[in-house]
Amino acid sequence: MKLIGKHVTIDMYGCNFDKLNNMDFIRDTIYSAVTEANMTVIGFTSHRFEPQGLSMMALLARGHMSVHSYPDLGYAAIDIMTCEEQSSPNNAIAVLRERLKPEKTRTTHIKRGDFGSERDMKPKVKVSITPLRRVRDTGAKVLRLLSRPK
Repeated sequence: MKLIGKHVTIDMYGCNFDKLNNMDFIRDTIYSAVTEANMTVIGFTSHRFEPQGLSMMALLARGHMSVHSYPDLGYAAIDIMTCEEQSSPNNAIAVLRERLKPEKTRTTHIKRGDFGSERDMKPKVKVSITPLRRVRDTGAKVLRLLSRPK
């Protein structure tokens, strides 16, 4: 199985407002996480939103890491994509958890470019309207039957 990259999405809930709204803190956190994960930063960009919140992205030698913060919700949406064999996104996640101290974290690991898996090429969901229509029609018949005068 040929795998191109590792992609991890992290949702962090219950984070501190001040940490999520602090550009320097988030930048330092990204650099610490990237270093711990054995990845290399080649570029960095950020944007502050008014009245609060920010987006930051580190362009890596073979990937990226981004943080989008919503301080009013105590929420951070984080994305780590790497194509380096020796990198360890899990080490980056540990640093992010340690620094942001979320109450709850949801992490999703995605295999990018998984050419060995045929199921990725097949449709995942097929929707059929007929069963839904049948349920609706049956429900209408039951209501008519129950509402008939005796």
